[in-house]
Amino acid sequence: MIDAAPQSALQDIGLHEKIIAIDSLDTNSFYAIDKLEAHISNVRHVAISIFVFDNDRLLLQRRAKTKYHSAGLWANTVCSHPRWSESVDDCAQRRLNEELGWQVPLQQFGLIDYNAKVGDLYENEHVHCFHGTHNEHNNIHAFNPIEVDATQWLTVAEILQEIEKRPHTFTEWFKIYMSDHRDMINALLA
Repeated sequence: MIDAAPQSALQDIGLHEKIIAIDSLDTNSFYAIDKLEAHISNVRHVAISIFVFDNDRLLLQRRAKTKYHSAGLWANTVCSHPRWSESVDDCAQRRLNEELGWQVPLQQFGLIDYNAKVGDLYENEHVHCFHGTHNEHNNIHAFNPIEVDATQWLTVAEILQEIEKRPHTFTEWFKIYMSDHRDMINALLA
């Protein structure tokens, strides 16, 4: 049984979409699950994370205050979940457009698995990571306010300083990316 989402989540896009739960990666066994149920029940599922750079700066987004978890916290450019029967590549392009209102060519660069408690919910993610490059035609001021509250460009060094000073203002997954997987992100800047 799915518990009620917080009142603030009523505007959250796709709160009850069917996403891809993982029964076993060894046997490529997947099944459809309600997104909120996956986060309530700590079910491992497929996710995407996008990192868009402008030279050595990464675009961060502060999640909208209406998000059902980690609302108002800073994260990498885009994080989401493919819909049931949607490819991770299609999801990445769709969510970049839905959240920030633009497209950039994206390339997959790695997989990250993590499990983190976020309030009363869980992030148990098998994340396909993508990167892209910003260009002057992308308008980051046209973001979707239901999804994104603010954006900012920071270098990895600046991000690490901000996480050190104010860890409570960042999502759990972004802190994991920047601590446990920073080498993979830094390699994109080389």
